[in-house]
Amino acid sequence: MAKGNRKVPEINSSSTADIAFIILIFFLVTTSMDTDRGLARQLPPPPEPDMKIEDIIIKERNVLQVLLNSQNQLMVGGEYVRVSDLRKRAKEFIANPYNDEKMPEKKAKDVPFFGNVMVTENHVISLLNDRGTTYQAYIDVQNELVAAYNELRNELAQEKWQKNYDALDEEQKKAIRMIYSQKISEAEPKNYGGKK
Repeated sequence: MAKGNRKVPEINSSSTADIAFIILIFFLVTTSMDTDRGLARQLPPPPEPDMKIEDIIIKERNVLQVLLNSQNQLMVGGEYVRVSDLRKRAKEFIANPYNDEKMPEKKAKDVPFFGNVMVTENHVISLLNDRGTTYQAYIDVQNELVAAYNELRNELAQEKWQKNYDALDEEQKKAIRMIYSQKISEAEPKNYGGKK
């Protein structure tokens, strides 16, 4: 018996590309990608064209200097403090509850729901960190500063409406933000202390 050339049956691969495409689409639709989130900061508006330089100058008492060096040491208003004390110091500076002359000046402002209120409208927290500062220390300082504003807003919301700030409607939140507006100014990192 003569052996003939037997053909091996082929597998039909005409739909392989279609199947691969469907699987690819399936994984793209069902998986989620992690996205990095930055710090929410709103830049101040540019000065008006007719505004004079003298109008832009900020009084020294209205600025709280927060410095973070390359050894992650924190200096607030010329004194070394722990990060855990920063929130209390920032809250005291922002609110200036006793109208201290060394703290931000208070001005009368008409605020919806509250009427005429004395606020530290011109206060600024100026943050400067060294290039050698660790990322964790930088984030810890940022968190404490934002937490100071959040606590002040919550305290005022509880006092006025017996609710947390997050539970208020948008008009109520806007009124509280008029009293405690978040003003954190961040300078470009520099090599001012420690290693270069």
